[in-house]
Amino acid sequence: MTNLSDIQSAEIERARRTLTTTRRSVSEGLEEIIFQAIPVLDHGFVRVIDYMGDDAAVVQAARVSYGRGTREVSEDRGLIHYLLRHWHTTPFEMAEIKLHVKMPIFVARQWIRHRMANVNEYSARYSVLDREFYLPAPEQLAVQSTQNRQGRGDVLRPDEAAKVLSLLKADAERNYDHYLEMLNYNEDGERFDEGRPGLARELARINLSLNFYTQWYWKTDLHNLMNFLRLRADRHAQYEIRAYADVILDLMKKWVPLSYDAFREHRLEAATFSGEALKALRRMLAGERVEQSQTAMSKREWNEFLSKLDLS
Repeated sequence: MTNLSDIQSAEIERARRTLTTTRRSVSEGLEEIIFQAIPVLDHGFVRVIDYMGDDAAVVQAARVSYGRGTREVSEDRGLIHYLLRHWHTTPFEMAEIKLHVKMPIFVARQWIRHRMANVNEYSARYSVLDREFYLPAPEQLAVQSTQNRQGRGDVLRPDEAAKVLSLLKADAERNYDHYLEMLNYNEDGERFDEGRPGLARELARINLSLNFYTQWYWKTDLHNLMNFLRLRADRHAQYEIRAYADVILDLMKKWVPLSYDAFREHRLEAATFSGEALKALRRMLAGERVEQSQTAMSKREWNEFLSKLDLS
């Protein structure tokens, strides 16, 4: 459920029916779903608005060639894997993608930490926000982790989860009602009271909580998209932003399948080791039983080291 209005849905369908011819490379995978709103969370979505380049743009930039050339796909695949394996990232900056994203405000505040992008956000100074706010699914309501200051622990009991959801919903509804009251407008854009002016939108919005939805256009290149996905599609990332990253990861697979495979191999499913961890790993491979006290690693680094080896 993406909560698109009839007008928005009609605009999307009209855009998808419009076809143009081009001499530029196109991604067949993205062309299939371009403009479509892919649902995320309870009211959010991700849409591909535009893109430039594909896997060929990466290898063309790396070779500084005049065109696609006559090389085999296997050669392109090998080059892309080589580039990522050796952290030669500049060629990946030659492909770009522009997304329309609708997400809770707290997700947007995490997302904007990835600054190597062009962003234009819906402005609540000029427009009135909709009555749309994020309510987590009960299975996402968990206690604070005792191991990770930023993470979640065990899921709340059903009765506790129901109480939390009730509070979140009541607070959001109340805040939105007060927001409209301060604006002196109802949800149809009509004034409550013709005899009084409403508060400026830029002030009335401060009453809304972080679970209300915002939207933006987000344009970035493939190199910085991979940096975003490396962190936000990770299992340690907060669930809500990871839900968006998982959708975008699938879009990347459709857009640049060769780069996606290399990214999965050399970033998502790879692990890095500190110098001290590498010393310990070599000793273990030599058959030695190594304890944390025999290394210069802290307890936390040791546990992370064991986790990478599936030994924790």
